Amino acid sequence: MRARALRWWSLLQRKELQRSRKLRGLLELLRPYRLRVIVMLVALLAATAAALAPPYLAGRAIDAAIKRGDLGALDWIVIAFLASALVNWSASYLQTYLVNWVGERALVDLRLKLFTHLQRLSVGFYERNKAGVVISRITNDVEALDQLVTDGVVTLFSSSLTLVGTAAILFVLDWKLALITFVTFPILGIGSIVFRIVSAEAYRRTREKIAYVTAYLQETLSGIRVVRAFGQEQRHLERFAELNEENRAANMKTVYLNAAYFPGVEFLSAVATAVILLYGGHQVLTGGDVTIGVLASFVFYLNSFFDPIQQLSQLYTTYQAGMAALDKIFELLDERPELEDGPDAIDLPEVRGEVRFEGVSFSYAGEDGDYALRDIDLVVPPGQTVALVGATGAGKSTFAKLVARFYDPTKGRILIDGHDLRDVRERSLRRQLGVVPQEGFLFSGTIRDNIAFGLQDATDEDVRAAAHAVGADEFIEQLPDGYLTEVGERGGHLSAGQRQLVAFARAAAVGPRILILDEATSNVDVHTEARIERGLRRLLAGRTAFVIAHRLSTIRNAGRILVLEGGRIVEQGTHEELLDANGAYARLYRDWAEQAAA
Repeated sequence: MRARALRWWSLLQRKELQRSRKLRGLLELLRPYRLRVIVMLVALLAATAAALAPPYLAGRAIDAAIKRGDLGALDWIVIAFLASALVNWSASYLQTYLVNWVGERALVDLRLKLFTHLQRLSVGFYERNKAGVVISRITNDVEALDQLVTDGVVTLFSSSLTLVGTAAILFVLDWKLALITFVTFPILGIGSIVFRIVSAEAYRRTREKIAYVTAYLQETLSGIRVVRAFGQEQRHLERFAELNEENRAANMKTVYLNAAYFPGVEFLSAVATAVILLYGGHQVLTGGDVTIGVLASFVFYLNSFFDPIQQLSQLYTTYQAGMAALDKIFELLDERPELEDGPDAIDLPEVRGEVRFEGVSFSYAGEDGDYALRDIDLVVPPGQTVALVGATGAGKSTFAKLVARFYDPTKGRILIDGHDLRDVRERSLRRQLGVVPQEGFLFSGTIRDNIAFGLQDATDEDVRAAAHAVGADEFIEQLPDGYLTEVGERGGHLSAGQRQLVAFARAAAVGPRILILDEATSNVDVHTEARIERGLRRLLAGRTAFVIAHRLSTIRNAGRILVLEGGRIVEQGTHEELLDANGAYARLYRDWAEQAAA
């Protein structure tokens, strides 16, 4: 029993620490705008004080003016009533404007912070996480936080001040009536604690479910051509309907909780008002200490007393949704890049292009996982084109990812011109590196925008020269808008071969010293492939290059061919040397030749 109690206490402390950390993070968002926040709080205080005046003034009007027939006193009370209304209006306008201004600016900063953080995360993070879930963090979860920051802050301070101010006024008016009102507090307290515990998990589930819906929607829309091609619209509709239903069920649980709790607060308010009217009315009729003006003020204030309680309770649902969203946002911000520049990292100087592998082994799961590459020792002199061949899963793409430093070796090291890649700044490496993936991914915009993607100050001459280097200028100049042709989302307005040519031109534009081509000709036809090969011969001249290709025709002229099996280099040499050896490469080449002939 004691051990269980200690575990429970430890869990409670951990949750409190997490909650404190989240609140500090929330306050950190407001720090740059603290002067406006202070002005907003002062305006909120003035608005709340002005809003508390009318019930008291109404009671004084009854007791001090109407019952006595004192028109002068009534005039002054009416003037005070109008003054309080004017203060309330002006202060409320100011605080509403400021809280929304600050809230929107803080959330803009948060979105920018999230996007900046996402740009820094390593490639491995995106291979482990669905894009739709990540998108949900920066859209749905920030939107949930928006309600907390804008509506929640005002409600929290306004309702708290109103509750404290009303309680103090009730005591001043009549302490016995006030004590009767406060009898409802234990019931409200117990109900609020139960509601808080049960609803916390419910709101966390709603954030998860909406993320799954967003992720599936993003994935389905990205692959809509495949869905249509295989006639799987109904299957995807059914799966989306399941996720949508799970999201609805999660949200309905919060609806049930709200439906049980908030009417309960309303009922307690009605019971308290009825008791006050019964007891206070009896005191007025029997000539007790309570006057009719005090009773009227008390009844008016009861609305001001229970309304803040209900608003704070409703705020708690916003708070739970916001905290659940903040949980997910902090989970994302807590993700650390697997690759970070060390404190002593230097800029990689302009390189000749020598690449050296020294005892390199790599596992995606760390030292305890299966190794995708094992015991690689290799020296590639500057300007040499190295072709990587082997069956699927042999480690070719992993090899290229290590050269590009998308990952660091689990064992050993990789050097460029004698510089360990761990000791150089990542950005300085990227400036001298060109990568063309298997799928020629293009961004929405024009062909010119995509070719100039790596060079912010690229001129039209730079863009045309890069396109000419890989033979892309032929098809571009035949288009009605030439280099200003819109490529569409992911380059959908161009053919696969055209997209790949633009991707080649994009890599050529930055003038890289080292090139990585990951099966970059696998999606093009024979005619386009021949055109690319002519351009590549010019592009590769004087540059170190690593070429992954299943079409062995594209690598026959490579300076060296590496044959990978099970993550190891089992053969290396030129095309002719490896054919003469009659080993693994010769078998691959014969298989490819038979397929090409067929």
